[in-house]
Amino acid sequence: MQNIIEVTSLEKSFSNSRALKDVSFNVRKGEIFGFLGPSGSGKTTTIKILTAQSKPTSGSAYVFGVPTSKLREEKYRKKMGIITDNTSLYARLSVYDNLKFFCDLYDVPEGRIHVVLQMVNLEQESKKMVSKLSKGMLQRVILARAFLHEPELLFLDEPTSALDPVNTKHIYEGLLQLKAKGTTIFLTTHDMNEAETLCDRVAFLNNGTIQLLDEPKKLREQHSDATITVELTDGSTIIVPKGSDGAQKVFDYMSKNQIASIQSNFPTLGDIFVEVTGRKLS
Repeated sequence: MQNIIEVTSLEKSFSNSRALKDVSFNVRKGEIFGFLGPSGSGKTTTIKILTAQSKPTSGSAYVFGVPTSKLREEKYRKKMGIITDNTSLYARLSVYDNLKFFCDLYDVPEGRIHVVLQMVNLEQESKKMVSKLSKGMLQRVILARAFLHEPELLFLDEPTSALDPVNTKHIYEGLLQLKAKGTTIFLTTHDMNEAETLCDRVAFLNNGTIQLLDEPKKLREQHSDATITVELTDGSTIIVPKGSDGAQKVFDYMSKNQIASIQSNFPTLGDIFVEVTGRKLS
């Protein structure tokens, strides 16, 4: 499978501080790749390097098969969408006019505005001035702008941090629509539930170093405690080990028709992050 991003031994230093330390990974075409970690772990620094807003101290980073230093060329900029904490809108224009401006910039049909406003649940607010919007609504307009030209590669830095659960669900659906059409998504977040919902693979970043990288399901299986929780019909629960001993206990309860449900005990990504790094995600 083709790699859209290839990073090798990436390092970034600021004065006497090393923000990134020997970071290596790749992002495959058409996947949602989660770059996970708490604030200050190096997530935003990585995005700035991959979008040519910052230069690495050492190592290499390629996007679309070219060094990130070339990404300022218009043909590459039009292939990308970027949302970071410094993404801005035109406050004196309406939501619709903001999006129309970028339709003109990216040669996108104006009819696309209706589609992206649906994706972010803002159809009823299209005529509202941007200066009058709440923080959550601003975030959704910024996402709509990034969705407009259906970029080949979309960088999202904490995209749903200001959103309520209902609108977060809309954004998830929109991102999955883009992925289905071939967009590759690089997602930084400290929300492990978001990562489990969206990501094909995740990397755990801690103090500028990648400490785990794999599919969420595989990580959860690898860190499972090899037990099963059995809920009985009387409302009580028991935990039994996997294997012959546990199987016999489960069989005994089943033969008496006492089992309401059975589930394996897999940790969350948040549990795994704390286990591996010793740090909480806040």
